[in-house]
Amino acid sequence: MTERAPMSRRRLRAALTLTLATCLTTAGAAAAASAAPVRTEAARADAWSADTGHAGAVAARADQLATLVRQTVDAGVPGVAVRIDDGHGPAVESAGQAPWTVADHKLAVDDESRMGSNTKTFVATLILQLVAEHRVNLTDSVESWLPGLVPGGRAITLRMLLNHTSGLYDYTDDPAGLASVTGQDQRQWAPEELLALATRHQALFTPGKKWSYSNTNYIALGMVLEKATGRSVADLIDERIVQPLRLTHTYLATTAAWRPGDDRTHAHGYEPDAAHLGPLLPPGMPPGTSFAGPSHDDHVDTVGINPSWAWAAGAVVSTAADWARFDTALMSGELLPPAQLRQMRTTVPEDPAAPEATRYGLGLEEVRTPCGTVWGHTGGIPGYASQNYTDSTGHRTVAILTTTVFGLSDQKVAATYRPLVDAAVCRMLGKTVPGTAMQSTALPG
Repeated sequence: MTERAPMSRRRLRAALTLTLATCLTTAGAAAAASAAPVRTEAARADAWSADTGHAGAVAARADQLATLVRQTVDAGVPGVAVRIDDGHGPAVESAGQAPWTVADHKLAVDDESRMGSNTKTFVATLILQLVAEHRVNLTDSVESWLPGLVPGGRAITLRMLLNHTSGLYDYTDDPAGLASVTGQDQRQWAPEELLALATRHQALFTPGKKWSYSNTNYIALGMVLEKATGRSVADLIDERIVQPLRLTHTYLATTAAWRPGDDRTHAHGYEPDAAHLGPLLPPGMPPGTSFAGPSHDDHVDTVGINPSWAWAAGAVVSTAADWARFDTALMSGELLPPAQLRQMRTTVPEDPAAPEATRYGLGLEEVRTPCGTVWGHTGGIPGYASQNYTDSTGHRTVAILTTTVFGLSDQKVAATYRPLVDAAVCRMLGKTVPGTAMQSTALPG
């Protein structure tokens, strides 16, 4: 999920997609100090160069990033981890967490985290690899691969599934789907059950005529992958992406359990408890919506929610560094031939009224920011929100990970989180955020 949150993008977009171009931080807020203890770390700054001037610039960048992270945590985010690689030396990293979370887990930038709808970029890559191998075609109908499972499937192509123009209802809007998203129902879902949950609802529009984000599209694509190859989606991700790129801490989670025997730690995610969640929900959400899990400090620990409901739409676990390696490989052509990479980057507007705003390709978003265009995806699954971006070449990467989704909707949090995202993305591009109000918070170039 997106900041694809635990309900459909269509319903939660306003609450969860935080506009990169909106800079709310003022110079005064940027200078605010924090009394709460926050853990921060700069990545290998002393190893960049023996030159003291260069090392000083690295340290300044890390200090500025740590300040922004601290301000976001102080505003109410349980945890934040940021990794920025501008293509010129080691990445700059910072992690911070609220004091009340430390007993559960000590957060670090290299922790494994649920990546939500960033998973869709993996799945789209796999489909396009099969296209390059002439095993599937983007013009193939859903009916030809999943006969009888999708009403009207003869009119829906794989391309429409990939770019969310199919019109299929999002199963996470169904009450049964929502119960699993929030952890109230911990059943183990099969992909066929998720698809059936969606298709008992009417299509939203004629295929190909509009754009509407739907997790159902990627459940169907996962089923196509398995039918075309005879391999599970988890195995395909491992064999075609993880192993070739040596992503040692990336996998598709299929149950509530985190990978056994892993010597890495994984982040704990949190959502506001029932008493505090209501005001943060977007219009149309059922009254009394709440998350299941251990509660403390006005939050629910979502680390144990079963992500089987997300599957090929959002169940990948990864780290900031692993995802940067993937983004670099993808955009540089290491994973796809030029023809398929061009297809992936052929976009449609997410909002027809603003065709120059964010656009969606095949499992990949084209995002306009204050400092230029970036490519990537966002993700949101209970307790875990992520924004992963790269430049058009894959030379530069950035990851902003938080240990909450709905907590980002709080106005006080948004006023610090948005400037953090802007500054991180601009620093990745080697720029500072435009506007004098942001000069004191943008990472120095």
